[in-house]
Amino acid sequence: MQYLIVIEKTETGYSAYSPDLDGCVVISSTKDQVEQNMREAIAFHLDGLREEGQTLPEPHTYSAYVELPA
Repeated sequence: MQYLIVIEKTETGYSAYSPDLDGCVVISSTKDQVEQNMREAIAFHLDGLREEGQTLPEPHTYSAYVELPA
């Protein structure tokens, strides 16, 4: 499965979350680190859902860029 993650620059580094996975959020000091930490957080989140016998959420969000004249 592929889950969209949103990465945002902060004053101290980067934060990331997945709109498809409530509560799955990380912060890190670098872009590479935030992506790696998010992979680990998603895997941990999904493992927890499995252990609780819950259905894994299907990815349903996507991203797109909108071009506008400058």
